[in-house]
Amino acid sequence: MLSRVAENIYWLSRYVERAENTARIVTVNANLLLDLPKGIAPGWGPLIYITGANALFEEHYKDYSERHVLRFLISDERNSCSILSALVAARENCRVIRDFVPREAWEQLNALYFFAREELDRGMTKGGRHAYLKHIIQGAQTITGMLSGTMLHDQGYDFLHLGRFLERADMTTRIIDVRSANLLPEETTELRPFETIQWVSVLKSLTGYQAYRRSEQIRVLRGPVLRFLFQHPAFPRSVNYSLESLRKGLEKLPRNESTLRVAGRLKRTLEGVEPRRLNQQQIHAFVDELQVGIGELHDEIARTWFPPPLGSELQSQTQG
Repeated sequence: MLSRVAENIYWLSRYVERAENTARIVTVNANLLLDLPKGIAPGWGPLIYITGANALFEEHYKDYSERHVLRFLISDERNSCSILSALVAARENCRVIRDFVPREAWEQLNALYFFAREELDRGMTKGGRHAYLKHIIQGAQTITGMLSGTMLHDQGYDFLHLGRFLERADMTTRIIDVRSANLLPEETTELRPFETIQWVSVLKSLTGYQAYRRSEQIRVLRGPVLRFLFQHPAFPRSVNYSLESLRKGLEKLPRNESTLRVAGRLKRTLEGVEPRRLNQQQIHAFVDELQVGIGELHDEIARTWFPPPLGSELQSQTQG
C-alpha cells in the first residue's frame, strides 16, 4: 500500500471519530447544565480545555460564553477539533482515496458533511442543537459501522483501525482529566450531594453509563468510574481497550518494531497505577504522561509508514 494512501485512511478515521466525540461532549455538557444548580454548573469553558485549543480560542474570542464556545466547537474551521472542520478534513481524505473506500461509506460521509454545513444555523440554536448533534453522532457511527462491515480488512483497514483508536484514547484521557478536575471540586464538602451527577456526566460523555452499571454493579463513584474508564478491558471507549486495539492493529503491519515498543510502554504505564488511589493532581500528572505517550505513538506511526510532512497534500492535518 502507498504510504500516502495509508496516511489518508488513518486521518479519515481520526477525523470521523473526532467529529463524533466533539458532538458528544457538547451534548452532554448542555444536559449537565440543566441538572446542576445555578452557581455550581461548570459552564462551557471546560469543553475548550478538553480539546486543548485554549490558545486558539482566546486568540479569536473574548470570553467563554455559551455562544462563543459552541461556535468554536461546532462551526469554526480555524479549529481542527470543530465538528465542521473535522468533517471537511475527513471528506477530503476520503475523496482522494475513493478507490479504497466502499462507495456507500463515501456517500454517507458526503451526506453528513452537507447536513453539517446546510443545517448549521439551526444547529447553533438552543431549540435545534440537540437534533443537530444527535444526527452528527449517528451519522459518524454509521460511517464507522459501514467501513468496518464493508471495507476489505487488509492493510488499509489496519490504518483505519489505528486512527480510530488513537483518536479515541486521546479523547478519553482528555475527558477524564478535565471533567474530573473542573466539574465539582472534590474538596468542597457542600457540593458532595452533586458528586454522582458529576461522574454520571463523565460516563455519559463516553456513552459509558449503562456499560458501567452492568459491569460494576455498584452506584456511580469516583474510584470505580476512574478504573472503568482507564482500565476496563471490554468497554470500547476505555483507554485500556483502545491501547490493546492499537497493539493488535500494529502487530498486523510490517516494520512495526518501534511502534510496538511505544505502544507497549504506554500499556505498562496504564497498568502500573490504581486510579482510585490518585488524587486530582496525580490524575492530571498521570494523564499528561499518557498524552505524551499517545503523541509519541502517533509520531512513530507517521515516521514508520507515512510520507515526510513536506510532501503531504494535507499539511494542515495535526494531531490536536
